[in-house]
Parts: sequence; C-alpha cells; structure tokens
Amino acid sequence: MRKHELLGQLSNLHEMMIQLFESTIEEECYRQFHPMLAPLAWYLGRGMYTETYWLREIVQGDSEMTARVREIFIPGVLPDQEQWKRLPPRDHLLNWALELQDENVMRLANPGALPQHPLLTSGRLLHFIVQSQSEIYEQMLQVLSERCLEMDRSHQVKRTLIGRVPTADLLGVSQGHYRIGTGNDAAAFDNEQPSQLIQLSNFRIDRQPATNAAFLAFTEAGGYNNQAYWSDTGWLWNKKKGYTHPHHWRQDDRQNWYGIGFNSPVDLIAEDPVMGTTHHEAVAYANWVSTLGDELSGAALQHEYQWEVATRTKVIKQFGRVWEWCSNIFEPYADYVATNYQEAKTTTFDNRHYTLRGGSLHTQRALRRASYRNSALPETDYLFSGIRLIYPPRQEN
Repeated sequence: MRKHELLGQLSNLHEMMIQLFESTIEEECYRQFHPMLAPLAWYLGRGMYTETYWLREIVQGDSEMTARVREIFIPGVLPDQEQWKRLPPRDHLLNWALELQDENVMRLANPGALPQHPLLTSGRLLHFIVQSQSEIYEQMLQVLSERCLEMDRSHQVKRTLIGRVPTADLLGVSQGHYRIGTGNDAAAFDNEQPSQLIQLSNFRIDRQPATNAAFLAFTEAGGYNNQAYWSDTGWLWNKKKGYTHPHHWRQDDRQNWYGIGFNSPVDLIAEDPVMGTTHHEAVAYANWVSTLGDELSGAALQHEYQWEVATRTKVIKQFGRVWEWCSNIFEPYADYVATNYQEAKTTTFDNRHYTLRGGSLHTQRALRRASYRNSALPETDYLFSGIRLIYPPRQEN
C-alpha cells in the first residue's frame, strides 16, 4: 500500500475516533461499561500515546511527551482504576489529541521532518501506526456497544427472527502442503512471522459463518442447558453467567429477539452472521451441529490454519463480517522471534487466549489480510465475533 493511501487512512481514523469521543457525553466518556474494557477516554488517549511513541520516542529519540503520560496509557503500569483517575478532563484530552494528530501527520507526510531510521526505510512505521489506531478504533466501538446495552430503550421487532436448523453448505479443501503466515510484509506483526509450511488433511468448511437463525435454533433446542455440548470450563462459565443467548441479543415485549449495535438496537436478520459469541458458546454450538447428523456429522470449530488456507486458496471468498473463533490456543509459530519494539510485541502468548481470524464489519482495511491474527480469552463476550465450522471430508460410497 502506498504512503499517501496509508496517510489517508490515518487521517480518516483520527477523524472517526474524535467523532466517537465528541458524540459521547462527558460522563460516559469516563465510565467503564464492561469489566474487560476501559473507558472511551482511555482508548482515545492510548491511541495518541501509541502513535507518539512510534513517531517521537522510537524514530526521533524524544521521549519527553510519552514519558509524561506513560503510567496512564501503558496497561499494567498502574491499577486500571488509578490510570483512569489520572485521565485529563474531556476538553484537555480532546485538544491534546487534536494537536498531536495534526503534528504527527505533518511529520509523517514530510520525510525531511524526520531523521533516518530503519522503520522509515522499510516502511513499517506508518503501517504500525495505522494498524494500532485501527485496533483501538474497533475497541472504542466495542465500548459504545456496551454503553448501548445499558440504555433503557424499547425496541419493537419488525422482522421476527425464526430459528432454522443449519443445512450443509460446505466447500472442500484438498489435502496438501500449504504456506501460512508471512515473511517480508512491512505491515506484519511479529506473531504473523515467520512464514510456515504446514500439512493439512482433506476437510470441508462452511461457506458462510453461522447465522442468527441457526444460532437461535441452537438456543431453542436447549443448547445452553445441555452440558454434553460444552467443555468443562465452558459449562462452568455458562452456569456462572446464566446466559441463554449471545451477549448482544435482547428481546422485546413480545419475546422477539433483536440485536444491539454500537449506536442503537436493530432487528436480527436471519441470514446475517451471529455476533457476540464467546469461544465457549462457539464450541457448544459446533458440538450441537455435529449431532444433527448426515453431512453435518463431525462438525468442529475451525483451526486457524484451516481458515487461512481456505482464504488464501479462495475457497472462502466471503469473510470479514464477524471475527471468527478458532479452535486453537494463540501460540507463536515455529522459530518465532519477538520484536524489539514494545508497542508491537505480542503479549498474549499465555496459553489462555484463543485465536480469531477474519475481521468484523468494523475492522479497518489495514487489518484485513489473510495472515493477521487476533486473540481473546474464551469468555470474552464483547467482541464482534462469530463462528465458522469445519467438517470431515465427504465419505465416498
């Protein structure tokens, strides 16, 4: 991607992040709406800290600006609540962000304003900045979705969602050796590298992610109450939370289901991918589908290698509407080497996070590539996440 295109993306991200912040009342900018998410104001500040870290501290060797706010915007330096107490007031934070945005874009657009640095020579600097802001922008939307969940709004469903048991609409991937990951991509994070040659057996994969209608059929079949579908940890989570539906679903006074977006409630469209599922729910749904028999027998959650191969070989052409949970723990590839740059280093190789692939409707273009890897804890319910299943190869008579 050319420099002017990346600069255009960065400017758009700046504008969208400011709009989200300005359109939210001050009190709600500083509230925590989900126990696993920070307040909106923290994400705006975190975005500007990260951008300034790359541009001024790493490239220019000037840490004056970042050192002053580091304890606020680096996760874990202080307890979360203490970080949030130290956030500047709304107008101060907004003016600080706007000033940094203008200054940083000016420096990035004018090569003579920056010293020579390997990140500039390789083109990685601008990629890192755009991608980190893209990730933070999506987190800001997740905060606003959680805010919307708390709002007392009456919504009357106009198009009733009807549960529909899934049918087989599967695509085949042949056994073979395939390459995953990436080598010299300037945009790649350390967890996407180095490129790997892997071997896969034949498998079939859903053409589309699981739909709202199919997931409703799972709930109506007693999916949340049948322990046989759940992993041991998933069942404990299920009983503790008492969920009977995906996190973003609600019912109107006629018991019809609707969804919550980051702006407002919306009718759930039967054919759209289900959104807001945890890894625990994804596993339970897969086990339920497998019991339906015939071509759906043996259904399981996809491995990230299967997703990447199916995408790279163009077997899957439609993705990116929901993040897709994978069956595997988020782990480094063989011969992985962590980056020396703290703000680009993967921190979730802890044997607890699971992999997600593909991106959501709100994922920016900079992150929409076959090798990009996302991760989350299995109980994470606020993501724009869904489910795609794989199946054994068709049995020949």
